[in-house]
Amino acid sequence: MNQMNSPLIRIGVFYDGNYFLKISDYYYFQHERKARISMEGLHEYIRHQVAEEEDVDVRLSQIIDAHFFRGRLSATEARDKDRLFHDRLLDDILMNMSITTHYMPLKTRDGRLQEKGVDVWLALEAFELAMHKSFDVIVLIAGDSDYVPLIKKLNTLGTRVMLLNWDFKYVDFKGENRVTRASQQLLEHSTYPVAMHDVIDNGLASADDLIESLFVNAPEPASYPSVKPLRPTGPTAAGPVGTVGISTIKNLKNGFGFVVMPPNNLFFSYADMAEGDFNDLREGDWVEFTVGRNHRDEDCARNVRKAQAPIEGDDYEEEEESEEQEHESAGSPERV
Repeated sequence: MNQMNSPLIRIGVFYDGNYFLKISDYYYFQHERKARISMEGLHEYIRHQVAEEEDVDVRLSQIIDAHFFRGRLSATEARDKDRLFHDRLLDDILMNMSITTHYMPLKTRDGRLQEKGVDVWLALEAFELAMHKSFDVIVLIAGDSDYVPLIKKLNTLGTRVMLLNWDFKYVDFKGENRVTRASQQLLEHSTYPVAMHDVIDNGLASADDLIESLFVNAPEPASYPSVKPLRPTGPTAAGPVGTVGISTIKNLKNGFGFVVMPPNNLFFSYADMAEGDFNDLREGDWVEFTVGRNHRDEDCARNVRKAQAPIEGDDYEEEEESEEQEHESAGSPERV
């Protein structure tokens, strides 16, 4: 092992932001750990892993620069206060970690928002900084084959590349099965490819303190932006888009669930929460929601939040009865 008078191992960390957030969401919503990735814990793990690979004391393994790249909506486009709140929360975490942020505006193509150019920007910055700051090791948190040319270029500089990558299956917020897997080419050209899914699962099974520190143990701040109280209309069949309803959760699974709403239960996911934490929900809980439409043009529940169970004879029941009478007098079909 090298002695303490050996040169410092200078580490640069580069995040593909959307890749990292997808990983963090997976561990928070779908993995049994039910916690987000701690960037502070991740940096400590990186220092130890680089020290092991470079055969130096961990005190000589230091992160001197870190950068986070991501496409992002403008404030005008986002509109959703909850989305803006969580973007600001992420910014606070990155700022406190002294991680430099690089944002590019999302572009609309064929009616869909797409992230374009972020990988090129990350590659250019990483290569330029590797030359000017003389990184010994660059840690890349990414999985896209678009980064292969970057790794090849870094190899010409003598800069070693550690690739933190994950391989897992999950259900996205639309309820569709997805697979996250790093490019095989990326793995082949990296100096130190690290299969983080195995490292984490094995470390959690053995109660490894370094792996435990990869996760945020404290709950996220509960200071969600305030929302206008919803006016419950009672457990009825889904009405037109924008209709407000109240009902119970039928089942929950891996970041999504269904609200009881005959004749078809309404799908919702963690992304549809208007207030509170998806992981705090339980089957049978009462929730308020707004009827919306998903990408398949099917009814779904949006703006979901916990609600109190209606009590017989309270204002809720009286309001529901008066609304039913109004519908009947207008010739509306009977509500289920």
